[in-house]
Amino acid sequence: MDSGRISEHGFLADGRSAVLVDRAGSVNWWCPERFDGPSVFGRLLGDDAGHWSIRPVGTFTTDRSYLDDTLVLRTVFTTGQGTVAVTDALALEPGARGHDIGLRSPRVLGRVVEGLSGAVAVRLDYQPRFEYGRVMAYLVETDGAIGATAGACHLSLRGDVPLTCGDGNASATFTVRAGETYQFTLGYAPTYDAAPPHLPDADRVVADAVAGWRSWADLHRDHYRGLFRDVVRRSALVVQGMTYGPSGGIVAAATTSLPEELGGDRNYDYRFVWVRDFSLTLQALWRAACPDEADRQFAWVARAMGRIGDEPVPIMYGVQGERDLTEHTLDHLPGYADSRPVFVGNDAWKQRQTDVLGEVLDAAWLMRHYLDPMMPDVRHLLRSLADQATVTWRKPDAGMWEARDAERHYVSSKVQCWTALDRAVRFGLRLGEPSDVARWAAARDEVRAAVLTRGWNDRIGAYTGAFGSDHLDASVLIMPLVGFLPADDERMRSTMDVVERRLSRGGLLRRWDDDPAGFVICSFWLVGCLALAGEVDRAGDLFAQLAGRVNDLGLYAEQIDQVTGEHLGNFPQAFSHIGLINAAGHLTEAMERRREAAGRPRQPVPAGTGRTEGARS
Repeated sequence: MDSGRISEHGFLADGRSAVLVDRAGSVNWWCPERFDGPSVFGRLLGDDAGHWSIRPVGTFTTDRSYLDDTLVLRTVFTTGQGTVAVTDALALEPGARGHDIGLRSPRVLGRVVEGLSGAVAVRLDYQPRFEYGRVMAYLVETDGAIGATAGACHLSLRGDVPLTCGDGNASATFTVRAGETYQFTLGYAPTYDAAPPHLPDADRVVADAVAGWRSWADLHRDHYRGLFRDVVRRSALVVQGMTYGPSGGIVAAATTSLPEELGGDRNYDYRFVWVRDFSLTLQALWRAACPDEADRQFAWVARAMGRIGDEPVPIMYGVQGERDLTEHTLDHLPGYADSRPVFVGNDAWKQRQTDVLGEVLDAAWLMRHYLDPMMPDVRHLLRSLADQATVTWRKPDAGMWEARDAERHYVSSKVQCWTALDRAVRFGLRLGEPSDVARWAAARDEVRAAVLTRGWNDRIGAYTGAFGSDHLDASVLIMPLVGFLPADDERMRSTMDVVERRLSRGGLLRRWDDDPAGFVICSFWLVGCLALAGEVDRAGDLFAQLAGRVNDLGLYAEQIDQVTGEHLGNFPQAFSHIGLINAAGHLTEAMERRREAAGRPRQPVPAGTGRTEGARS
């Protein structure tokens, strides 16, 4: 395939969708309707699934970066004849600023080509393919723009050079001299809208996007004053870019079916909102953004989950709260690096994953001051989740890694049931009657006893992935992070040592023995555990090592190959960036504790480090 490596892509966002553009100036992914909608450019998953490239003719080198505090990408191409720059941005609504960005984005992609030196021949290739590459549209020039319509989708492209239209394609070759600028704007609209997409000048698209993203960054600039500020702020901006503006839901990733292992079949659709990510996302936004963002997230999950009965709690949703995410394959696509199948939808929505109970109640405890007084619907939701935890902790489930072979008694799921019950007990009479609190407390103690006895493996010297199992699983590292055990507890300390020794290489931690690559958030969980155990210097060294694993734009995929360093899995991955932010917070807090223990004056608590009184046991 010609789409380049996963890590070679940059990420653009507009609060509804995402664009991935590679180092060679090719837009290889865009689902303009919404994150989980059909693609119009899908070359990531097959050469014939559509792309839009602007690049020099002949050989070139590339240097690129985001404009400061934005998701606007500038790529500089250097050739033997001169240098040109391409600046790419997804449009935000003109005038939208701060928390309002992404609410009503016009779904327009702007690209500005600038001559910096010499005279460079540039080639533009435009090949839209609708419905994940299934449909080739007719291209028709009308009123100076090239329209492409098929089915429910209409694209309109306007530029400063004439394009030659062929069989579903358009192209042009033009020379860009120093000081010259060429603009190209592509807009999406549903076919049966009353009006075609409005196409502002591309420089206007770029200017509005820069102003919008910087206004968001300015709101949060002084909130986080802990360690590794630059990478934390960049990760916070990426997480914000993964947010579906109209609802506030944060998708796990911008893509579907990018493989965890090249040529493998673990290629899932991650363009949905997982409840599992919810608590960690709130913590990350609390640390790196501001409570307003966290408050919006809690409002989203309360609306999406609705009234909970006795049925298993839904563990994931579409960006507007949809529950039925039935999975199907796109057999016409070869997949990234011939990794089949290619999926749309994700059947994990049907699974029982009991850890989500703890995720929501932990998030509510973090937000407790903003839930006072507690609305009746929120109170009902939290009580229902606690009640479920008293029963479902005894049942096997699919676990946080969403196993598709069989349900098991996963230790991390039990721990999160404990978290749900522990937080419910802390809420006390705000959440239930005295008899409820007593019942939750009794169940909490039962869960704890079961995990401490049945989760421990004497032969291995560690808490393993499931009751009675000999297999390690890095998910048990959440135990100190949720307050189930202190990180310096003898058995927890042994677990951390065994997990690191057997699953880690080059600072990258696999989830289990035969996991094909290091899982980024697990690696950051180890940072947090080391920091909580007082090993601050080692935690800091590991954090710095992991922070150096981002691509040149500061982006992570889900996994990273321990040998080659190649990014694998869907991209960019919100979970990975959330892990970085929370690990930086744990490190900042550990440094403060060490400073205090050394008898040095306590520094003012850094805003946004997440040290909230009573937030962790």
